[in-house]
Amino acid sequence: MARVLLADDNPTSRLTLQTVLEAGGYRVDSAASAAEAVGLLDQAEYELVLSDLSMESPEAGLKVLAHARLKEYDPATALVTSWQAASDPKPTHNSEMLIEPEDLPELLGQVASLIGSRASRRVARALRGA
Repeated sequence: MARVLLADDNPTSRLTLQTVLEAGGYRVDSAASAAEAVGLLDQAEYELVLSDLSMESPEAGLKVLAHARLKEYDPATALVTSWQAASDPKPTHNSEMLIEPEDLPELLGQVASLIGSRASRRVARALRGA
């Protein structure tokens, strides 16, 4: 069972996504802030780190993902957000994948794809080192 870290300061979004991911067969740890997420990253290994972009600061989610990328175990990372208003601009960060949870089967497909890509990178790295 793949382990996922979910960071989102909105309790409703966090609980909903956690429930969906757990129903999809993932083991999920959740954090209500970037600081809490960083602490969890320092305590356990995750195959995937999903973070809301804006939590206690406008770019707190990017800080979580940056910290995750420093980890030797190299988790897959992605921003996850739900945009309520069509007029809200979506973030455009070249190195970030944006997952929108409105389409649950697509969400689970994207999560599986991210975890699969991470596994492929790890295998390729191991083969190069052998």
